[in-house]
Amino acid sequence: MKEHPIKKALFAKCDAFVSEKIDSLEKGLQSHQKALASEIKSSAGDKHETGRAMLQLEMEKSGQQLQEVLQLKVVLEKISLEQQSEVIRLGSLVTTNRGIYFLAISMGMIVHRQTTYFAISPSSPIGNLLLGKRIGENILFQGKQLSIEHFV
Repeated sequence: MKEHPIKKALFAKCDAFVSEKIDSLEKGLQSHQKALASEIKSSAGDKHETGRAMLQLEMEKSGQQLQEVLQLKVVLEKISLEQQSEVIRLGSLVTTNRGIYFLAISMGMIVHRQTTYFAISPSSPIGNLLLGKRIGENILFQGKQLSIEHFV
């Protein structure tokens, strides 16, 4: 089977989103490293100790965020846009009576050609409910019934 054009476009937007986040976090880490190197060269004292400690905390936080975003990249690498399935799985584009969902990463709303899609993680509450379902099945999410009308 060939790639579905909408899935391909949504995947590209998710991939760009993750790549931009990785780039931004890596630049932030580099900036923190330069600032820390400059703090280390400064004279000692309580003020400088506090500055170094704050920079270390920021670097740890940025490093943790980078690891989380790199995990999103790993999830995207697992998606096959060509593979068909009889049940909803990672990479499925699911049309329900209450919206269209792309099971990939939690990115939120994506507008493509005047249509709104929701990029969601399979581990999100709604993503978890959709996994393994088939056309015609229903799920109950936040007190509302969603009917699975179609998926690719």
